[in-house]
This record gives sequence, structure tokens and C-alpha cells, in this order.
Amino acid sequence: MTRITTHVLDTSQGKPAAGIKVRLDRVAKSGSEEIARAETDSEGRVRDWVQIPLAAGRYRVVFETGLWFSASGRETLYPEIVIQIHVSDAEPHYHIPLLLAPFGYSTYRGS
Repeated sequence: MTRITTHVLDTSQGKPAAGIKVRLDRVAKSGSEEIARAETDSEGRVRDWVQIPLAAGRYRVVFETGLWFSASGRETLYPEIVIQIHVSDAEPHYHIPLLLAPFGYSTYRGS
């Protein structure tokens, strides 16, 4: 079974970003479908949020960052960050970290 996990770090404060709502969507020609929803834990992680097999194809990891920044009294340029990935049958794990700041972010494929 293919897994998708994530880890969000608030680089502006140098700590994990706990409490960010994160959604996983399957992308198809006819649109997208939500297949899972979670919230980052105290370490800024979402682990094993999908207990169903993920077929090969495109997926979107959607971070609701606007609500999270607003709750801490900070502004952000990015109210939502969407990272679209391609999942192949050959890979058992996709780790998608997000390095986050109010006015910038970066991501990469982790392990």
C-alpha cells in the first residue's frame, strides 16, 4: 500500500507547525475528490492518514495555512498551499515536507 505523509515546519519561528488542517485529494480529469483530512500534530506531522490503498495517479496535498496564521495573529500571503504530486505503483511512500513562513514556502520529496 502506498502511503503519503507530511511534516510542516514554521521556519519563521523555528518550530513545528502544529494544528494546520491538511487535506488529501485525488485528481482526475473530471475534477478532484477529497479522500482524507487531518491536522498536523504537536510535531507538525501527519502520519498514515490514509488507510486505503492509493492507486497510481495524481494527488493534491492542500494545507489550510491562512486559518492557521490568522489564529496566531499573523498575516500570510498564502491562505492555502496546494502541492500536486504524481504517485506511481512502484513507490511505497511519499513524504511531502512543507517549510513554511508567512510570505514564503518551499517543499521537496523527503524520506
